[in-house]
Amino acid sequence: MADLHDPKDKLVLLIEDEVEMLDMLATWMKNEGFQVDTAASGAEGLKKADGLKTPDLIVLDFMLPGTSGYEVAKELQSGDARNTPLIIVTGRRLDRQAVEMLRREHNVKEVMEKPIKPAVLASHIHRLLGTQPANISRKVDRGPMSTGW
Repeated sequence: MADLHDPKDKLVLLIEDEVEMLDMLATWMKNEGFQVDTAASGAEGLKKADGLKTPDLIVLDFMLPGTSGYEVAKELQSGDARNTPLIIVTGRRLDRQAVEMLRREHNVKEVMEKPIKPAVLASHIHRLLGTQPANISRKVDRGPMSTGW
């Protein structure tokens, strides 16, 4: 098994139009140790993806106003980020055919429906980037009465 990379050396670009969701995703990724950049629209995300530092992975909201997530995913395939893995997240229930259509795009590695579980998203990102997960305790706290029994 190859050595895992340090997440602090990896940049994750988050493209999400809902401010609360964007902030939450950014916090989760920072807690995992990643560098984070954010974009609140597809157009802004495309500029940042082809900017000075190409991200190592992009988390892309499928339901964006204006330029849709699908259009952004297609556009990303022709720029500097054409080989950057994409994780598409959506609040819309997608049927199997829609998910399979998305996965046929060479840069789409995962399709996830909201609500997103932080540990699941983090595990996909660590797997795709070959990074070492943060040493965060994910043990369920069962309260003060649970210890000692």
